[in-house]
Amino acid sequence: MMKLKCIAVDDEPLALDIIEDYVSKVPFLELVKRTENAIEALQLVQAGGIDLVFLDIQMPELTGIQFLKIASGKANYILTTAYSQYALESYDLNVSDYLLKPIAFDRFYKAVEKVHNRMKTPEPVPAPQPVVTSAPFSTTSHSVQDFIFVKTEHKIQKIQLDEILYIEGLKDYISIYTKAERIITLQNMKKMEETLPSGQFIRVHKSYIISLDKIESIERSRISICGKIIPIGDTYRDEFFKHIDNKNI
Repeated sequence: MMKLKCIAVDDEPLALDIIEDYVSKVPFLELVKRTENAIEALQLVQAGGIDLVFLDIQMPELTGIQFLKIASGKANYILTTAYSQYALESYDLNVSDYLLKPIAFDRFYKAVEKVHNRMKTPEPVPAPQPVVTSAPFSTTSHSVQDFIFVKTEHKIQKIQLDEILYIEGLKDYISIYTKAERIITLQNMKKMEETLPSGQFIRVHKSYIISLDKIESIERSRISICGKIIPIGDTYRDEFFKHIDNKNI
């Protein structure tokens, strides 16, 4: 069995004790080092050979976010913290998962299993699919789908479709942008594209799905929505403009 070489970085000894205990219970994990010194941990990561880092965010010498930016993705990272407000920024830095303290073992195992599966499989492993459901709707021409549910880190969230501006795909997760907020969910673009009603949304790029009624302007190969410039990909160009022509815009 392939084992992931891990280090645990936290300025709280009790938190390190918990991670060490959890790692000892997982056959495919090997704890190489536990340390309260973020600088020491950074040097280990940069030297190579570390597969997974359990990283606290709030540390005195170097915060977890600073650590990630300096390390530049030389390992897989699972962030551990008592503060949920850092989740958004951590997703932007492509961490594998984000665990809120106190960490339950089943949640810990789910996070490390995802990393293990990704590393042992030659082809990329799709992210665990959240519950994504749509409101029941009639097939009549005047009835449309009103909302979807997506699973975020801590809850299943209802999103009204008429509030969605556009959706951006980034690796194993997507960001759903509304005027009020950005909602992150572990999902893939193909599944989301299939979930959304085609009369309201269209994919215009491998990384973007847009709400048609939120388009402000189209200039050459660029769409403007609420100040955001979204590119039109070559693969989607003909279908997009055909759709626009049919709408007589």
